[in-house]
Amino acid sequence: QVQLVESGGGLVQPGGSLRLSCAASGSIFSINLMGWYRQAPGKQRELVAHITSDHSTDYADSVKGRFTISRDNAKNTVYLQMNSLKPEDTAVYYCNADLAPYSDFRLYNYWGQGTLVTVSS
Repeated sequence: QVQLVESGGGLVQPGGSLRLSCAASGSIFSINLMGWYRQAPGKQRELVAHITSDHSTDYADSVKGRFTISRDNAKNTVYLQMNSLKPEDTAVYYCNADLAPYSDFRLYNYWGQGTLVTVSS
C-alpha cells in the first residue's frame, strides 16, 4: 500500500528555520509531481510549492525567497526547507504526490497525514 509520511514539523520562533520531509513508501513505479500544501486554522488549503520529476519548481508568492523545495528521486522523498519563518506560516503542512503504483501503473494523487508547523515566540 502506497503512503506518504511527513516529518519535521514543530515549534519555531519567528525568523527561524525548519526542514520538512515526506517519504513515499510502498510498491511505487514512478512519481511525477510532488508538492507541499498548507492549511491554517479557518483557512482553505493552499499550495506552498511543487516540484516536477526533473526538478522544475514553483512557489506561492508568499514563500518565494524563503522556502526551497527539493526532492531525491532515489529515495522517493520531497523536502521543504523553510527559512525566515513568520507567524503567518503557522499551519498544518501536507505532502502531495502524483504517483503510479506497480499495481496498475496509473497515476493517482496521494496526500500525507500532515505535520504541524507553529511559528511563535
